[in-house]
Amino acid sequence: MMMKSGKLLFQSLDRKKTAMPVSAAQKEYLNRLQREKRNVRRWQWILMITFLFVWEAGARTGLINSFVFSSPVGVIKTIVTMSKDGSLWYHTGVTLAETFVSFLLILILGTGAAILLWWNETLAKIFEPYLVMLNSLPKSALAPVFIVWLGANMKTIIVAAVSVAVFGTVLTLYHSFSETEEDKLKLIYTLGGTKKDILKKVILPGNIPTLFSLMKVNLGLSLVGVIIGEFLAAKAGLGYLIIYASQVFKLDYVITSIFILCLVSVALYHLIAKLEKRA
Repeated sequence: MMMKSGKLLFQSLDRKKTAMPVSAAQKEYLNRLQREKRNVRRWQWILMITFLFVWEAGARTGLINSFVFSSPVGVIKTIVTMSKDGSLWYHTGVTLAETFVSFLLILILGTGAAILLWWNETLAKIFEPYLVMLNSLPKSALAPVFIVWLGANMKTIIVAAVSVAVFGTVLTLYHSFSETEEDKLKLIYTLGGTKKDILKKVILPGNIPTLFSLMKVNLGLSLVGVIIGEFLAAKAGLGYLIIYASQVFKLDYVITSIFILCLVSVALYHLIAKLEKRA
């Protein structure tokens, strides 16, 4: 009954809030935020265009070696050529598929393990030193071992990508879960709740910002792990394309692959940012 009356109170407050007129000071504040946002965007475009102009001018005037560093025009020509024969979409699609699978596994395994450690403090004390050790271990050192265990295939690439971020995810989420305010936990217990209620009503909802921050980081780390795996054990993907092109001195393909990776990473970051706003 108390919860129902509380909900009605919040709903009435929300209605009053929406009915209140916007003050001149608030309008000015919102306009200032919009101007600042437009100014930031403007400078981002200016910096990018300046960089591309200097890069192209350096390649044309001989200040930089166009064979080694390519140029914006060379990258565009390579993208057109690779788009026509379909290799660009194929390799990019393979890398994206491996990245999404790795990201989902990191999210599921990391969150599940963090909940398990929070639920059982004894288990957390046993495994925390090992998680710290595994998180500190350079994952590129594990890639050759994964190849021996699993073979040179997509499974190795995904396992390598998962190993890059999963241990850090477990540690970060576990410590975030453990730092929940004691007063909130006591309130749930006082009202007759259980540890399961604390998890559902306090721990998980209260750590949504942390979870989304980790998702932004882990998506990039998944891409890094996939590229590391593709360097060593792939027959397709942007990482494979970089290694193959460098071996046959097609450096336009190398720079183009790196450029595509930059675009992919930015697009994935904005995807998570949009999901965060909706959540």
